[in-house]
Amino acid sequence: MCGITGYIGRDEALDRVLGGLQNLEYRGYDSAGVAVTEPADGDIAVYKRSGEVDQLLEAAPAESPSRCAIGHTRWSTHGPPTDANAHPHTDCAGRVAVVHNGIIENYERLQAELSEHTFTSDTDTEVIPHLLEDRLAAGDDPVAAVRAVSDRLEGSFAFCAIVEGFDGVVAVRNDSPLVLGHGEDGTYLASDVTAFLDRTRSVTYLENGDVAVLEDDVTLYRDGEAIEPAIETIEWDADAAEKGGYDHYMHKEIHEQPQALRQTISGRLEVDSGDVDLEVSFPTEHLNSIEEVQLVACGTSYYAGLYAARLLETLADVRASVTIASEYAFEGGRDPWRTLTIAVTQSGETADTLSAIRAADQAGARTMAVTNTLGSTVTREVDDSVFIRAGPEIGVAATKTFASQVATLALVAVHIGRRRGALSSGRASELLGNLRDVPGAVQQVLDAEPDVDAVAAEYADSDAFFFVGRAFAHPVALEGALKLKEISYDHAEGFAAGELKHGPLALVTDQTPVLATLTDGGDADKTYNNIKEVQARGAPVIAAASSSDDRQVNEHLSVPDVGLFEPLVANVYWQLFAYHVAADKGRPIDKPRNLAKSVTVE
Repeated sequence: MCGITGYIGRDEALDRVLGGLQNLEYRGYDSAGVAVTEPADGDIAVYKRSGEVDQLLEAAPAESPSRCAIGHTRWSTHGPPTDANAHPHTDCAGRVAVVHNGIIENYERLQAELSEHTFTSDTDTEVIPHLLEDRLAAGDDPVAAVRAVSDRLEGSFAFCAIVEGFDGVVAVRNDSPLVLGHGEDGTYLASDVTAFLDRTRSVTYLENGDVAVLEDDVTLYRDGEAIEPAIETIEWDADAAEKGGYDHYMHKEIHEQPQALRQTISGRLEVDSGDVDLEVSFPTEHLNSIEEVQLVACGTSYYAGLYAARLLETLADVRASVTIASEYAFEGGRDPWRTLTIAVTQSGETADTLSAIRAADQAGARTMAVTNTLGSTVTREVDDSVFIRAGPEIGVAATKTFASQVATLALVAVHIGRRRGALSSGRASELLGNLRDVPGAVQQVLDAEPDVDAVAAEYADSDAFFFVGRAFAHPVALEGALKLKEISYDHAEGFAAGELKHGPLALVTDQTPVLATLTDGGDADKTYNNIKEVQARGAPVIAAASSSDDRQVNEHLSVPDVGLFEPLVANVYWQLFAYHVAADKGRPIDKPRNLAKSVTVE
C-alpha cells in the first residue's frame, strides 16, 4: 500500500527520494508527492500530484540543492486520488510537512478539536501536521512534538515529518513498517527496503513506538531512551528486485519459482531419514497435546493455508482450520494450550493477519509465523518463525511466494507429524523426495510456456473463466482464479469441482472455459466426472493433468509426477495462463488497478 521514503545526507535529496518512490511503485498507489527542506532559508517546498510518479516528476524541479527530503505514494482510503489529497500534508503556515502510512482512527475527533485550523484535504493524515503545529507553537522542539502527537493518535500508522528550520527528519512507527538504510552518502528511511536497496543493504528495522531522528547521525529512541540502532544486512541485493530482462516483474517471478523453491527447502530436507530441520523448537509436550492447528491469512496466503490444512490433517493427524484473518476470533471453546495458531503472510505486515495473531496470543495459544520477511512485525510478535526464503517479490499478484509458502508449510506438516508419531519415516521420506523434485517439475512447466501462450491467445476473449479442483487442487483452483481476475480484470471464479452442480453450472456456456486440475492429490477421477458435466453444456476444458492422463479435453497441459505436490506444480500453468491473457489485453500487470502489494490497513 502507501509507500514512505526519506533521505538526509551529502547528495541531492530530491533525486534520492524520487528514485525511492519509483522503486516503491509496485506497492500500488494513486498519487505521489515529495517535500524538501530548502538549505538557504530552511523553508519547506512541497510537490504532489494525483496519478503516477511520472506526473510528479513533471511537477517537481529537475534539480534541487536540498539535502533533506521525504516522499510518499498514496493508496486512497480517506478521500479520492486528487492533488489535494496526495501527501505530503502541511500545517496552516506550511512550516510542517508530513507523510503517513496507515489509518488514524480518531482523526474526526482530533479534527473537531482543531477547529481553528484550516484543512484542505479529505484525509485522516492532515490532522498530524496541524497537531504538530500546535505543539511547536507551545514551545516543543520537533522531536518532542512528534512524540506528543504520536501519543494522541489511535490506529495503525507510521509517519515522518520535516519542520521549517530543522535540518532533519523525525519518524515514528506504530504497527505500519518503517526501516532505516545506512548508506555511505547518508541515511535513508522507507516503508520497504526496496526503496533504497540500490544504495545500501545495511538496515535498521524500527519497532512499535520507536522514534527515529535523522540528522547528520541517526538517533533512535525506544521507550523514551536513546539506543544504538541494531544494524542488519539484507542478504539479497538490488539485482534481485530488478526485472532482469523480463517485461514484467510478475513474469520474472513466475520464472524464479524453481530457484525460490530450492532456497525454501535448502538444508531443511533429510530425505533418507524422513525428517526436516526447521530451526524451530516446539515443546514435545505441546505438540503431543495439540488438538488443532489454526492457520490465519489473507488472499493468496489464505489459499496456501488451505493447501497446508489438508497436509496437516493428512500427515500429522491433527485437526486443521483456516480462517480469513479479518474474520478470525479465538472462539468455539478452544483450549489455548492445545492450539497452535500459524500466521501466513508474505510481508509479515498484513494488518488483518497481525490482528488475528494478536488475538490468538492474547487468548494464550502458541503462535508461529510463516513469512518471507526478516525483521517484519509478525516475526517479533510470535513464538516461532519459519521463513519461506523466496527472495523479493515485487509484482502485486503473488506467484513465487505462494509456491514457497506451500512448500514451507509442507515441511511444517512433516515436522509436526513426525514428532507426534503420526507419520512414518518411510511415508515422510517419500513425501520429502517428492518435494525435492518440485523445483525441477516447475521448470518443466515453465519450459512449456509457448503452449500456454497459445492456449491463452485462443481463449482470452471468453466471457468468464471457471477454475475447478478437488482435495489439494481446490485451493489451486481458487488461487488460479484470483491470479486471472487480479491482472486481466476478467471474471474468474474458483470452485470445488463437486460444487459445480450445486449452482455454478447455471453459468456455464460455450463461452466459459473451465480450467481443471486433474492430478495426483486432486482426486482426478471424480473431478473428471464433473468435467463431463460442463462438456455436456458445450464448455471448453483446459486441463493441467498428470503426464499419464489421456482423458478427452480441449487442451492438455502435462504435469510431472510429484505426488501430493502435483496441484502446486499445476498452479504454475494457471499463473502463466493469467499472465498471457493479461498481456494480450495490454493490462498493467505489475500494478493492477485498486490493488496493493502489502495491505497494512484493516
